[in-house]
Amino acid sequence: MIKFENVFIQKGDRIVLENINFEIKSNENWAIIGENGSGKSTLLDAIAGKTFPMKGKISKPNPTEIELIPRDFSFHRIVNQAYQYYQQRYNSFDAEIAPTVLEILQNQVKPIGTVDDKSIKIPPPIYSKNEIEIKANLLKISHLLDRKIITLSNGETRRVLITISLLKKPKLLLLDNPFTGLDVESRQILHEVLSEISKNGIQIVMVCSVNEIPKNITHILELKEGKIKKVHEKRIVNFESKNTILIPSEILQKIKQIPLENNFKYALKMRNIVVSYNNKNVVDGVNWEVKKGEKWALLGPNGSGKSTILSLITADNPHGYQNDYELFDKKRGTGESIWDIKKRIGYVSPELHLYFTRNTEVWKAVASGFFDSAGLFTKLNDSQKEILENYLNLLNIKHLSDRKIYQLSSGEQRQVFLARALVKNPPLLLLDEPCQGLDYNHIVYFRDFVNELVVELDKTLIYVTHYDEEIPACVDKVLRLEKGRVV
Repeated sequence: MIKFENVFIQKGDRIVLENINFEIKSNENWAIIGENGSGKSTLLDAIAGKTFPMKGKISKPNPTEIELIPRDFSFHRIVNQAYQYYQQRYNSFDAEIAPTVLEILQNQVKPIGTVDDKSIKIPPPIYSKNEIEIKANLLKISHLLDRKIITLSNGETRRVLITISLLKKPKLLLLDNPFTGLDVESRQILHEVLSEISKNGIQIVMVCSVNEIPKNITHILELKEGKIKKVHEKRIVNFESKNTILIPSEILQKIKQIPLENNFKYALKMRNIVVSYNNKNVVDGVNWEVKKGEKWALLGPNGSGKSTILSLITADNPHGYQNDYELFDKKRGTGESIWDIKKRIGYVSPELHLYFTRNTEVWKAVASGFFDSAGLFTKLNDSQKEILENYLNLLNIKHLSDRKIYQLSSGEQRQVFLARALVKNPPLLLLDEPCQGLDYNHIVYFRDFVNELVVELDKTLIYVTHYDEEIPACVDKVLRLEKGRVV
């Protein structure tokens, strides 16, 4: 089915994969594992034909028989002709004009700015009603066909993306960390779906973590630093783990000297918060107080309202003006600008990297955190340069500083945007699934790093995750949401 013979692949001036030799036979399903930056996603791209070897040979089926599920699981990358700006998903008007799942499956989406233009002809459906029904049942999305795409949860969006690919009837399905960002129930559903796909004669090659390898996987390819470390023919893998790296105390002491705007009593006071789209409450009567210095976990399944709550805190959601809440002891909508709020918040979200150009250099992406901008447009002063250097070292990404964003693995990109959230030393950290794309060693390192940092610097923390083991030890308060309500 697939054969790599002495394959070398280069990105920019760096060789990412070196001397790759292996083959995937018919009826085999493979998982690709390894540390961040080991070349996993690049190998998947090579199979998909999205990147080509500088040396060696890749034998594979016709490209039309191979489907790579898009990596960008955010709502708008599926319909890139129908999105415009970061806050779009939180605007009720945009929810009204957004395409439905069925329109996306049938490729009947109108481009930006033409929704009300009657002269724009919509193409006829691509698939029959029966074809849509069969695949929708398989992926458990039948009940979503009439829903607007931007109202879906991560898990629902993920299954829609897989449905789009399966309708093309591929022989080989490629997935890059498909379980990322999914709650327990959504992960279980996806495991069942992948098993059903295999039974239908479609082979699977996927990048995933060791503890999420599906039962239908027959072989495991382990990469290390761009080379094949080992091929496992059983699901049990003894993955070598490193000891947690201690945070250098001298860097921590330097960071402690950075001024911190901590002159508030409450970071957040929410009173009976309600946010509705299409007459449905996605947040329904939430009351929540977060005092300065408290460490919270914000938990709940996909679609429970977590992202909407965070969007109110970061001032990205226009529904904030219709609700009664305070940020940093000041009532929302009483004259403060969006930038007044953002400068006191260090924020990491699964979508943030989408708003940076692929050619942005790593050090510039991190430094943009000083200004809450999507890129660096201001010259750094000497103090900022020193702080930037400290955080590049602290997160072990100094060696990446001159690389472009597109040259990094998804896990390395995550570390870059974690550093970006921290450089301005904000009093409040909002970490929305910050460990997405990180391998086990980096998850452990980051969890312990966040724990030590927020305790030492007395920061207020709101941490969102679907994995209990990622929550820092300092977190001692939990707000759990279900269907928009506090449970």
